[in-house]
Amino acid sequence: MPKPRCTTLAAATALLAALTACAQQADAGGGAGDPDLPLSGTHWTVDAVTVDGGRSTAPDGARVDFTDRGRAQGDTGCNHFGASFAVDGATVTVTSEEVTERGCPDDPQRFEAAFLAAFTGPLKGTLKDGALTLASADGKRQVELTAEPSAPLRGTVWKVDGLVSQDSAASLPAGAEDKARLVIGADGEVTGNLGCNGFSATATVDEKAGTLTVDGPAATTRMMCTGPQMALETKLYELLDGPLSYRVEHRTLTLTDGGGEGLTARAERAQ
Repeated sequence: MPKPRCTTLAAATALLAALTACAQQADAGGGAGDPDLPLSGTHWTVDAVTVDGGRSTAPDGARVDFTDRGRAQGDTGCNHFGASFAVDGATVTVTSEEVTERGCPDDPQRFEAAFLAAFTGPLKGTLKDGALTLASADGKRQVELTAEPSAPLRGTVWKVDGLVSQDSAASLPAGAEDKARLVIGADGEVTGNLGCNGFSATATVDEKAGTLTVDGPAATTRMMCTGPQMALETKLYELLDGPLSYRVEHRTLTLTDGGGEGLTARAERAQ
C-alpha cells in the first residue's frame, strides 16, 4: 500500500509559510541592517549647502575628510574645522568640535556659517555615482559632496595660502596673498614664487617616509617688492632650506620642518 502524501504536503506548506514569514520580516526591516556608508578613505569636495531653503555654492577649497577613527575634518573655504562622527547604516551623526578663526571675505564667511549649521547632528546619507548628500530628517539642512581623488604631489601648482607654527595656523600677511606658488616636478626640481621673486631648487622626495629634502639654498630672482611680500619670501626661503615633512590631504599640501614651522598650500584648479 502506498504511503499517504499528507505528511509531504504538510511539510511543504510549513516551509512555504516559514519562507513567507522571513520575507515579510525582511521587508519590515527585521533582517540585517543596511551596510554603513563608505565615507572613510575618500576625499569629499563640498559642492553646496542648503539651510532653510537657501542653497549656497561652496567656494574653492571646501572639503571634508572622514577618517577611520571617527574624525571629520576639512576646510569650509575659509577656516579649517574638526568634528567627530558616527555612521549607522545610512545615518551619519556629526558633532562639531572646533573651527579656526581666520578672517575671510564676506562670501566665504557666509558660506562657512551655512555649512556649519548644516553639517551637524544626525544626517541621512544618500550615495550615488560618487555624489553624497547628507540631509536632516526635516530636509531643511543639506550638504552636497562629491568624491574626488587627492591632488598629486608632483606636477600640481600649489598656491601657498597659510603659515603653520606648531599646532596653529595663520593667514598670509595682508598684501602677500596671491603670488606665492610652488611646483614639484617629476625630476625633483622645485620651482615657483616665494611671494616676491621666482625661485628654483632641487629636492629629494621620499614618498614612503613623507619627506621632501631641498638640496641646498634655492636660486631666486632679484626683484624688490612690498614689505609684506618680502617678509613672506624671507620666511619661505628659510623654510625651503632643509628637510621637510609633507602631507597631502585632498587638495591641501602641508610642509613643516622639524620645529613644526611650515606652510599650507592649495592645489590650483585647471582653468
